[in-house]
Amino acid sequence: MSDEIVEKQVNEPIWRSARLSVAPMMDWTDRHCRYLHRLLSRETLLYTEMVTAPALVRGGALHLLTFNPEEHPLALQLGGSDPVELAEAARLGAEAGYDEINLNCGCPSDRVQSGAFGAVLMQTPELVADCVAAMREAVDVEVTVKCRIGVDEQDPEQVLPDFLEKIRAAGCKRVTIHARKAWLQGLSPKENRDIPPLDYDLVHRMKAAFADMHVSINGGIATLDDARSHLERGLDGVMIGRAAYHQPADILCAADLQIYGGGQVSDPVEAVRRMLPYIEAQLAGGAKLNQITRHLLGLFAGKPGARQWRRTLSEGACRSGAGPELVEQALAEVTRQAAA
Repeated sequence: MSDEIVEKQVNEPIWRSARLSVAPMMDWTDRHCRYLHRLLSRETLLYTEMVTAPALVRGGALHLLTFNPEEHPLALQLGGSDPVELAEAARLGAEAGYDEINLNCGCPSDRVQSGAFGAVLMQTPELVADCVAAMREAVDVEVTVKCRIGVDEQDPEQVLPDFLEKIRAAGCKRVTIHARKAWLQGLSPKENRDIPPLDYDLVHRMKAAFADMHVSINGGIATLDDARSHLERGLDGVMIGRAAYHQPADILCAADLQIYGGGQVSDPVEAVRRMLPYIEAQLAGGAKLNQITRHLLGLFAGKPGARQWRRTLSEGACRSGAGPELVEQALAEVTRQAAA
């Protein structure tokens, strides 16, 4: 049996999960957020916030790798540009139990640029290839890349195929492409999520040109119908960011059935009830209630009781001594209004 066939068989479970994923989002997709998302969908691939390789290797911040086993399938996103350091960070991530190690080549923030990683790496595809090769040598789990279609004055039609060719040659078989340029000068990170125009067709052309790669698309996708349309056109996966965070039930509750063809539509009310023991355990370990409930605020977006749900949690979770009973109180109001 060829090495290529063996590798494909090893990667098949994570490739299937990657049909739909929740994007890594700084300050949002922490372990509490991911635990909620996993209660809504058993299949969707989840990503950590970006963790910098220097923080792990030089800073010894291994607490950043902590997660709940319930979160699988789960990917660790790393930021960095030093192949040796990234290889060591990838090894630490693999030893911690992550199913995938992802290299960030798409974040446009000033802080990321100053560290010579993120979207600025689109300008040095040879360095990215070196990083991928070093990471793959260090771990047995899959190493993937998340990138933009280009940065600043680059011509995406030219730079993106070259970028993909180089990372493929280094052994990267799966890539997620945010279908916008990143403007490293002149736009804030927030503006970079909205102002550069989307070019979905370019990503689809890249899938046609790199048929052997697993290609996921990211950027501006807000519904499961949108996700399914990209899959039906031939892409292998879809990554959803802000919509999955702000309206998690709309994206994730029906994902197992509509995207993976199995399971059933989950119930956000039941998910909250299943969160209660988790909340109690986290508070006993020193967490604050608002650190958890901030990720629940959009759970009933557009549904009866959503405003009261947000208000109760927003106002009450910061109070000293607040606990699971506050969440139960908020949930009772949601169920009362839904039944009215």
